[in-house]
Amino acid sequence: MAEIRRYEFSVSPKVTFLADQSDPDKNHYVFAYTITVTNTGSVAAQLVSRHWIITDAENRVQEVKGQGVVGKQPVLKPGESFEYTSGTSIPTAVGTMRGSYRMVAEDGLAFDVPIAPFTLSIPRTLH
Repeated sequence: MAEIRRYEFSVSPKVTFLADQSDPDKNHYVFAYTITVTNTGSVAAQLVSRHWIITDAENRVQEVKGQGVVGKQPVLKPGESFEYTSGTSIPTAVGTMRGSYRMVAEDGLAFDVPIAPFTLSIPRTLH
């Protein structure tokens, strides 16, 4: 029986509000996000491009497409992870990001890895 090829990746985001780069008086909120991409499948694949959909609290959408992530196109073998940090800014204190990574497996198959929505939000302050 032939091995079943699994094209599976997990994506784990962690968001940090960058108060020192933000200016709420000018509706400018800056967030850093650290993403860990892990190959949970059985086939090595290269992350070749990204597609982000960033939505602010007033449902304004920014789309970002580009090659790789932070200037890299990492190849992840089964069990390997790649972590990177990038950033975005939105005009509201809360928003969401979602999207996908385009992968190309070592056997040539191209597939998309969905990135589930995650929240961009300033920390809640207690009064």
